[in-house]
Amino acid sequence: MGGRSSSPLDKRQQQHLRGQVDALLRNFLPLYRGQLAASILKQISRELGPQELAGCQLLHSKKLPRVREHRGPLTQLWGHPPQWQPVFCVLRGDGRLEWFSHREEYENGGRPLGSTALTGYTILTSQREYLRRLDALCPDSSGDHTQEEPDPLLEMPVNFPLFLQHPFRRHLCFSAATGEAQRAWRLALQGGIRLRGTVLQRSQAPAALAFLDAIRLYRQHQGHFGHDDVTLGSDAEVLTTVLMRELLPELRAQTLPGLRGAGRARAWAWTELLDAVDAVVLAAASAGLRAFQNEKDELLAALERTIRPDVDQMLRQRARVAGRLRGSPRHPICGAPCRGDPGQCLPLSAEVQGPLESCLHRKVDVQLPRVTQTLLNTVEAALVAVQALLAQGMDRLSRHLRGKPSGVRLRKEVYSFGEMPWDPELMQTSYREAERSQGRLRQLVAPFGFLGTQSVVFGAQDLAQQVRLMADAVTTFLQLADQCLTTALDCNQAAQQLEKVRGRVLKKFQSDSGSAQKRFIRRWQICIFLPFVLSQLEPSCKAGLPEFEGDVLAVGSPALTIEGIYEDVIQGVLLQRIDRELKKALGASDVSCALDGCSEAPWDQEGADEETEAQRGTFSRQPGSCTEVQPLCLLPSPGTLRS
Repeated sequence: MGGRSSSPLDKRQQQHLRGQVDALLRNFLPLYRGQLAASILKQISRELGPQELAGCQLLHSKKLPRVREHRGPLTQLWGHPPQWQPVFCVLRGDGRLEWFSHREEYENGGRPLGSTALTGYTILTSQREYLRRLDALCPDSSGDHTQEEPDPLLEMPVNFPLFLQHPFRRHLCFSAATGEAQRAWRLALQGGIRLRGTVLQRSQAPAALAFLDAIRLYRQHQGHFGHDDVTLGSDAEVLTTVLMRELLPELRAQTLPGLRGAGRARAWAWTELLDAVDAVVLAAASAGLRAFQNEKDELLAALERTIRPDVDQMLRQRARVAGRLRGSPRHPICGAPCRGDPGQCLPLSAEVQGPLESCLHRKVDVQLPRVTQTLLNTVEAALVAVQALLAQGMDRLSRHLRGKPSGVRLRKEVYSFGEMPWDPELMQTSYREAERSQGRLRQLVAPFGFLGTQSVVFGAQDLAQQVRLMADAVTTFLQLADQCLTTALDCNQAAQQLEKVRGRVLKKFQSDSGSAQKRFIRRWQICIFLPFVLSQLEPSCKAGLPEFEGDVLAVGSPALTIEGIYEDVIQGVLLQRIDRELKKALGASDVSCALDGCSEAPWDQEGADEETEAQRGTFSRQPGSCTEVQPLCLLPSPGTLRS
């Protein structure tokens, strides 16, 4: 059960799989090109529009997301036949796991026995649970194990196991020497899995946003409206998962009956076959996206050149079409209600409005308060834990200063403080809080076809660690401390200054965390409810959309499509309900204001945007906010301590 061995697929089978990838790309890339245009238009419209109201209070950390490198000896089940053998494992900072025959081979720069990106894996530390899942892979033959060949998993019960299970890859079976080592590896591997899984979700680049939208549209065309965890991973890994899910029924029907062995031996053979298929598909998807890279770069540059000069005209035309879809056309310049014949837009508006309101009233409104509260509990508990860790870290630095430590000791403490966001042991409290409501959320959202609760948990954990919270709070504290500490202060005076900085940082943290949790809840409510609502309105409510194609085609840009405007109108109605519920849950009167700039918001949210515009003048950006910081220099002399 180690690294990839020779493939069980012959050349004909591999070529067939490459053909399947080519077919997927032929259907997917046109959607991707269209979403690249739409993404560029959205980016330019945000640049030209009002900026985020209050700005971030915390300074922005530009340290890239990573995991702390972890290495040490483990025992691995690998080989043919599989046997437990000692290996030396290394978890790289980019979330890639490697294993070597011994430590010296790693230290001498030798090639690993095997390696894998941790995207999509699940960690199990119970041997019984792993065997139960293994049995479920081939249910027809998992009931009777009495006739099986000797099974190393049964011959040698594992005291401190680490099973890495993947839906389409070979399972990795490790064992640690102690419970302490098992826990350290589990936390490190979980960090690697999350880092690899959320690479696209963390990005705000137009290409990444366009890719995710294109995947959603592609799956909707295949009849899959519900959001799930298919988008975890890089672009090539996401495409691989999409195709593997499509291929799985055929693979089961054609290959399972012919697999040799029985019970768990047969299940292992099945995972090895899936691993070989996954490897071919991933390689082909990666090659296809690399071949598209130059075209994509040229397309993005061309879109920027063509859209920016005409952006005002595009946005006015988009507003006209959206107004007609809503049944409330507005003047293209001032936004006032038009005095034209409203009968032109009533037929389609009636077709949409009735089913939409019925769906929202009968199905969404019933669960919206519960889903809102569960999401709030998930992210709020995680952020409270982060605030406690942050306060403890700042207090620890103050105590060390009062104790008149040596320069070496103080530098060590400052370094440890700066590394807090990437310390899996320290952050575990916050991460565990983010997982606590996962089962409850899964039950609430299942009726809406939402199967992405792991993505929600990863999002909350990433938010706590990196997105303007823990990492940014640490950066802000170190920068403010650097500004107020000088060599003229003694240790007690320096500690007093740090306590003042502590208070300022906690206030900034509370401000940013409040805004961040609102954006988090709003984003995931859209992911939960919008695909469901769109599926309920298909296909009758879209039957009249071709009537508006002429208005959109007149613009002459792929950035505007009638389907995209239609979805934005539906999303705007849904967001009004979401914001009302958020105000109730949070007791706030300015939710739409605090959430301004959220990438999931429609461009013309009626009513809510009018209130937002009236409030824009009441906020100002904090001087120096959201800028890169300089290194911290603490006592005993400037420049000796670095963040």
